[in-house]
Amino acid sequence: MFTLEQLNEIHDRLGTMESFSQYVRALRAVGVEKYDSYVTDGHSEFFGKNGHKVVSPAVHDILPIHEVSDSNKAQAHLDLHNQGKTSYLEMSKGLADSGVEKWTVDTHRMTFACYDKQEYELLKEEIDSN
Repeated sequence: MFTLEQLNEIHDRLGTMESFSQYVRALRAVGVEKYDSYVTDGHSEFFGKNGHKVVSPAVHDILPIHEVSDSNKAQAHLDLHNQGKTSYLEMSKGLADSGVEKWTVDTHRMTFACYDKQEYELLKEEIDSN
């Protein structure tokens, strides 16, 4: 079973947009099947086999999540971040303003999806698996 220390080491080594697919594959290699990252405070919940779960601490102050979601605005904020034009916190603020409550990464399907407070899938992308 994976530990918070293992997850932190992987994040420290590969936790950038440039190495995102490597990051996801490294998480899968230690047993993470999926994880949810919550925009409100940046904490993540990592899930493995047999109900194994590890929760990371919050990484920023609380951001209010807009009640009305806008998938186009969310995509625009992700695109800016992918281009290196925003910091993690700036991206998180933009996603919160777009109504994104969390994003989920499935390490087996290699997908990234954003959800609003009603669990509606706002957008879904495949992660480069090369």
